[in-house]
Amino acid sequence: MDMIIQERRDEADGVLSLTLARADGGELPAWAPGAHVDVHLGPDLVRQYSLCSDPGDRQRWRLGVLREPASRGGSEYVFDKLHGGDIVTVDGPRNHFALEPAPRYVFVAGGIGITPILPMIAAAEAAGADWTLLYGGRTRSSMAFVDELAGYGDRVRLAPQDEVGLLDLAGLLATPHRSTLVYACGPAPMLEAVDALVAGWPAGSLRVERFAPRTREDTGREAFEVEFAASRVVATVPPDRSILTVAEEAGIPALWACREGTCGTCETPILAGRAAHRDSLLTEEEKADQTTMFICVSRAEPGCARLTLDL
Repeated sequence: MDMIIQERRDEADGVLSLTLARADGGELPAWAPGAHVDVHLGPDLVRQYSLCSDPGDRQRWRLGVLREPASRGGSEYVFDKLHGGDIVTVDGPRNHFALEPAPRYVFVAGGIGITPILPMIAAAEAAGADWTLLYGGRTRSSMAFVDELAGYGDRVRLAPQDEVGLLDLAGLLATPHRSTLVYACGPAPMLEAVDALVAGWPAGSLRVERFAPRTREDTGREAFEVEFAASRVVATVPPDRSILTVAEEAGIPALWACREGTCGTCETPILAGRAAHRDSLLTEEEKADQTTMFICVSRAEPGCARLTLDL
């Protein structure tokens, strides 16, 4: 849908927010904490940004954007080209980081990873849940939305690295807690450290969202067949092609945005066969269920000669 930029605002050093509304003045789709949208910035330039506004506001969406020092074109375009009054095309929302009900939450955010966490803590507060947030950044001036967080008092711990060093994740997560969900979003080293510390917690305690694909084991590169059931097409996926690429070559419409297994746009139901999941989205339990896969990176499990997909 076409959306107009109502406001562009500096939120911190190297971070800005965009407030968007439908260009036709209509109501926006419903969304829940953890959702993101795809913003089309140009031909073959689509980027995902978390919604960080109030889900109850069906007139406006807010996005937070970090200027990446090694930008591949997305953040550079936002900072240098987009201004109030401009029109952008936005798809979604989609949510692979949904806030599940729990009596207690531990939130961990690093840098721009605060964006999906903001509506989560508002929802946790409204639900009367016990929660804490540990929020780190390079410097205090680089940490966005701290004024909004100030209203939550000592439930929020700010940890600028130049003042206190690295996040004290061990002190926060060393002791497992039952009936507690941990939500983390931020740079890869932080997420790997959180993952290691929560390994001893009850299964299913951790939810993460990644801005870059995790390092993944190269599980299987042999050819296999894929049956696109809805399109009545059977094709071979060679070692050097993804299922998504093969679908496109066969003229089968398939949505995608990142081709890295991080955005969730190409999610496709599995009807038969078993997938070797190589994405950065599914939990271990979801992978074991074998009900869905992300065809931009995942393949057939070694020994599975054919996958049947609802595409």
